[in-house]
Amino acid sequence: MKLCSTSYKKYEISDNEWYEYVPSAWNEKRVKNIFKLITDIAPNDNDFELLSLYASIGVRPRKDMEQRGNKAVTTDGYWIVKKGDIIVNKLLAWMGAIGLSEYNGVTSPAYDVLRELNKEVNAKFYTYLFRTEKSQAIFKKHSRGIMDVRLRLYFDKFGAITVPFPPISEQKTIAHYLDTKTAQIDRKIDLLTQKSTLYSSLKQSLINETVTRGLDKTVSMKDSGIDAIDEVPEHWEVRRIKEIAYINKRTLTEKTPNDYEFDYIDIGSITYGIKGFSSERMTFEDAPSRAKRIVKKGDTIISTVRTYLKAIASIENDVSDLIVSTGFAVISPKKLLFSKYFSYLLTSNFVVDTICALSIGVSYPATNSSVIGNLLCLVPPPSEQKAIADYLDTKTAQIDQIIQIINTQIEKLKELRKTLINDVVTGKIKVVENEH
Repeated sequence: MKLCSTSYKKYEISDNEWYEYVPSAWNEKRVKNIFKLITDIAPNDNDFELLSLYASIGVRPRKDMEQRGNKAVTTDGYWIVKKGDIIVNKLLAWMGAIGLSEYNGVTSPAYDVLRELNKEVNAKFYTYLFRTEKSQAIFKKHSRGIMDVRLRLYFDKFGAITVPFPPISEQKTIAHYLDTKTAQIDRKIDLLTQKSTLYSSLKQSLINETVTRGLDKTVSMKDSGIDAIDEVPEHWEVRRIKEIAYINKRTLTEKTPNDYEFDYIDIGSITYGIKGFSSERMTFEDAPSRAKRIVKKGDTIISTVRTYLKAIASIENDVSDLIVSTGFAVISPKKLLFSKYFSYLLTSNFVVDTICALSIGVSYPATNSSVIGNLLCLVPPPSEQKAIADYLDTKTAQIDQIIQIINTQIEKLKELRKTLINDVVTGKIKVVENEH
């Protein structure tokens, strides 16, 4: 027996906020008439499984996700959760932080725990419904708070929301259909994501090989004197960064006018690699006090804080009024150093890994501009630098194009997934069982 989709034969006009038309066979009910709020308190000194909710992946045991947050010291007084309960993050419900628990355990009192009122309710169906973009807009409307970061969807408001209520057999059929279809889509997304990652690794390997070995594989080699590299072309120089480039050459001063406008790059705006950054327009008066470093075309910016993020990017295009925080080292090549070659060199693994290795601190590793300035780098003759840069421009552009095509396919699949769920749980598409 197969599940397939068609359309409902008859619709009626609806006056609720979910949709304009509702299948005639469907009813509508308030959430409080479908789910009850569970406030069963866990006993002291319990050893129940601690569960957490993540907007992107749903409910998971905290022990499996320790790196994502702080571990609770005790779960005394937490809410008891049973398999099949829906957990709602009151603070982030409007962003999709609602999930079905596949586990027995406990969860923070900051969450609401909802349980089916009777056997006419399928929690899986409503989990799909509650995580749609339409739901998020409705939840935001009914949340309390003066700004987005303070919005909370309390159960008195959540419970009063009217939602679609198909017959239980249809709820189960829809949930099963969506489980199957979304699993198929997710598998395709996973395979494409792996493919994109593979091409990204290929691109990085190409950069690493070319900036440390050059284009001519027949030249004589010598010991590099750099721990991360065995040999380099014999005619290449090995120099410290501070000898071949300026570091933090240009800086804003306190005399900068308050109304001076600029594009600001912070550490969170960097995606590792060339071209990987975004910026925010602001004035000097409104900017963070650390917004000081002036950046120009040809510069490479390297974060000196949270270095495990590898927040490194090169500025390829003409820019004006571009500023970064003092948490970055701004590297500007001197004469006889081709800026594009230098950009590729500074984003190669041996430089990035050395910066990470020399950073101090466990949870917040950091380095400084002096350490970066003392790093050893490879300096081919100027003509060879340009040839390497031109070669990498061509090859990486080809790889980038492939990655872009793959990522576009991924985004289309994600959009298809969202549209499919929305159309099925709101009755735009009917799921039926087909004997063939």
